[in-house]
Amino acid sequence: MDQQRGHRMWDGPFYRVRRDGYEILFVPDADTPLDEIDDVDMWVILDDGERWSGTVHTLDVVHRNMDACRESGECLGGRYFYVWDGLIVRDAGIDAMVEVVDELVRTGDYRSVFRDVGPEEDDDEDA
Repeated sequence: MDQQRGHRMWDGPFYRVRRDGYEILFVPDADTPLDEIDDVDMWVILDDGERWSGTVHTLDVVHRNMDACRESGECLGGRYFYVWDGLIVRDAGIDAMVEVVDELVRTGDYRSVFRDVGPEEDDDEDA
């Protein structure tokens, strides 16, 4: 297995990228090639069970959204854009996004960028 790319696979609607110590799950539009994805929900799941969610947008997506708001009058006529757990990246494509997420995990900055959604609930636990 290529250590730079990690193990990658489709799992239903998820595109999973396995890394050493964590996994990144993307929910890309099935009709868009992976190297053209420019707006995607994702999770970082650490091996210790921590889960962090986010939405990754390219600068082009932000620009399009702000232009749409200019037309609709929302967000003060498109003068601002925000997403609570949003990450803005320069380049489209899952590979480019994985590179950025890898850096955020390496530095620990994922804790400031993404939203902590807590550990996955175990449906088999007796209440």
